[in-house]
Amino acid sequence: MLSVLNNVRPSTRRVLLWGAVASALLTAGVWLLGQRLHGVTLLPDQGASWYYWKLSDPTFWTRASAWLGYAAHQLVSWGLIYHAQTRVRRYTSGLHRLNVAALALNAGFIALHALQTQLFYDSLAQDVSIFSSQGSVVLLLVVVLLMENRRRGLLLTWRAPISAEVVGFARRYHGYLFSWAAIYTFWYHPMESSSGHLIGFFYMFLLLVQSSLMFTAAHTNRWWTLTLEVLVAVHGTLVAVMNSGPGGAWPMFLFGFVAVFVLTQMHGVGLSTAARWWIGGVVVVAVLGVYSWRGFGRIDEVARIPVIEYLLVAVLALLLWAGVRLAGLVRR
Repeated sequence: MLSVLNNVRPSTRRVLLWGAVASALLTAGVWLLGQRLHGVTLLPDQGASWYYWKLSDPTFWTRASAWLGYAAHQLVSWGLIYHAQTRVRRYTSGLHRLNVAALALNAGFIALHALQTQLFYDSLAQDVSIFSSQGSVVLLLVVVLLMENRRRGLLLTWRAPISAEVVGFARRYHGYLFSWAAIYTFWYHPMESSSGHLIGFFYMFLLLVQSSLMFTAAHTNRWWTLTLEVLVAVHGTLVAVMNSGPGGAWPMFLFGFVAVFVLTQMHGVGLSTAARWWIGGVVVVAVLGVYSWRGFGRIDEVARIPVIEYLLVAVLALLLWAGVRLAGLVRR
């Protein structure tokens, strides 16, 4: 994180540094408050599609407290984005008053969720699938790939034939989608203190900081946004190791997301050709080393996440193209 901040201007660096520090402190607060939750009664784990951290006997109020908190947080966030797009509409190196308000309001809703967890424990997980939470973050990453296609390419700087209309639509409205992905995932989980929760909440806090920095230089800093993209590899790998141990699926998450980094993401921050070759070479050596131990019969794991993400980019581009065309026909 500090190496990333060294590549940005002083004013932007201060904003991002304070955002990262605040996220770390908030994560420490989640751990501290989580020590009060050890007596909560939970059902036995029932497999990969089961979310363990939800009450065995939910009530109307345990459910309503989570959904009302989420709805309020979401609507306020969308309102701020709309206000920024219609009233601010200019970038600055520092913070607009709207950014300060957004940071304060997100902090307030983080405190509200902490209180809600202490009083009622349950979260959105009681009523919706764990795959909806994971899918929201994947969708966020896929939309970033689509938006950045014209700048850094989709595969080794090759630009996919996605129309400017589609990219423009995604850029114009991505804030609403990204806000939903972060806030929905944030309220999906109770503020538990397990290692997986703490890593995930730190990532969510960073995303909430990012959403609060709309129309600032920090919001569009390429090293900062790349870091947010790449952190999903750290989060996915660590959670996989914690859940299934060294013999589990962690290489699929680590090398899958790193493959997307090598094929796409690292080409947008000005790295030299030599540096990119070195990074690619190190990744290939690491893959060969791990699968010489794990078994080359399982090396297809490395391709699963990149294939899924790139296919989703194609599907999303087609859906947005159809939507834009249909909207054009309706207007005419």
